[in-house]
Amino acid sequence: MVVMSPSGDIARQQADLIVVATVLMSLIIVPVLFLTLYFAWHYRHSNTKAKYDPEWHHSTRLEVVIWSAPLAIIIALGAITWISTHKLDPYRPLDRIDANRPVTPETKPITVEVVALDWKWLFFYPEYGIATVNELAAPVDVPINFKLTASSVMNAFYVPALAGMIYAMPGMQTKLHAVINEPGSYDGLSANYSGDGFSQMRFKFLGLDQGDFDQWVARVKQQGVALNRNAYMRLEKPSVKEPVRYFSSVEDGLYKAVLNMCARPGQMCADEMMHIDKMGGAGVDSRENRARLEYDNRRASDAAAVGEIAPGVAVPSDGSPARSEDPAEILEINASPPSQPMSHGMQGMQHPVTPGSNEDGSSPADLDASAKP
Repeated sequence: MVVMSPSGDIARQQADLIVVATVLMSLIIVPVLFLTLYFAWHYRHSNTKAKYDPEWHHSTRLEVVIWSAPLAIIIALGAITWISTHKLDPYRPLDRIDANRPVTPETKPITVEVVALDWKWLFFYPEYGIATVNELAAPVDVPINFKLTASSVMNAFYVPALAGMIYAMPGMQTKLHAVINEPGSYDGLSANYSGDGFSQMRFKFLGLDQGDFDQWVARVKQQGVALNRNAYMRLEKPSVKEPVRYFSSVEDGLYKAVLNMCARPGQMCADEMMHIDKMGGAGVDSRENRARLEYDNRRASDAAAVGEIAPGVAVPSDGSPARSEDPAEILEINASPPSQPMSHGMQGMQHPVTPGSNEDGSSPADLDASAKP
C-alpha cells in the first residue's frame, strides 16, 4: 500500500507510472477477458440463434482492430517508458520538490553517504560530521543526494515511501536523488538477499521539519561517540538486530576508505591500485602488493578443518547464533583514535588484518552503550 501511496515525490511519480501502465494494458486485457466469456456463452451448442459459418476465414475489420489497438498501446507504453527512464533516473539530480514547486538555485540539498554492512546500515552526514546506524533522517522538502556502497556483499537500499530501490555494491558507488514531502517515520530495508541476518537488516527513515531535523542532529552530537577506524572495524563485523547507534564525530576520509576497500589497516586502496594501473603498472615491484589487494579472504582456514569457524565468516561475531532473535549484548570499549592516521599512500601501512577480526578481539556489539539513543 505504501508503494501506491508514498510520501516522496520520486516515489509518487513511480506510483503514477504504475497506474498509467496498468490502465493502458487493461484497455486490451479487460475486453479480451470479457469477449472470451461472451463468445463461450453466445456460441454455446444449445444457442441455435447464433450464426454458424464454417466457411469463414478472414475479416479485414477484425484484423485492423486486433493489430492496431495493441500496436497503439505498445507505442504509448514505449514513449512513457523512454521519458520516465530518463526523468526518474536515480543518478539525475532533482528538478522539482513536488508537482507544484521546482528546485531553485537557492535550494541546498543534503548529502548522505550510505554503507551496507552485515547486517545493518551505516549513514554518514559529511556536512554535519556525524553518522548513525539503522536510523536515517532528512528534512522535509529538501533534496537528498545519496551516495551508496557496501562493505562486503551486494545489498539494495529501499525506502518505499521515498523512492525506488538502488543497489549498494562493494568497491563501487551508486547514487540516488530523492525528496520526502511529508513528515513521518518510514520503513527502510535491504531488498537484496545477503545472508542469515538479511531479514533483520531494516532501519527507520525520519522525515522531519527543519527545526526538528536540527534538534535531531544536535541529539546525535550530544549522545553519540566517535567513529574512527578502530570503531568502524568493530562495527563492520557481522551482527544481527543491531540497535540504533549515534556517532558524534567521524574520522576524516572514512567513507572514502570504505568505498575504496581499504578501511582495514594495511590494505591498498582501490583508487591507488587504479592509479598504478593507469600509469602503466609497477611491474615486478608490484609483487609485494598482492597481499594488500586481497579484499575478501573470508574463506576456510586450517582451523576450519578441525571444526572452528574461519575468521570473518558472515555470522555474528559475538558468538550468538545467526538467527538469534535477541539483540547483541552491548559492552563498552575504548573508542580512542587509531594509532596511525588514515592515509591512502603506501608509506606507514601496517600488515593486513583478517576481516571480521581485530587485534583486541572485540566484536561489533562492543560499541559504547552511550551510542544508543
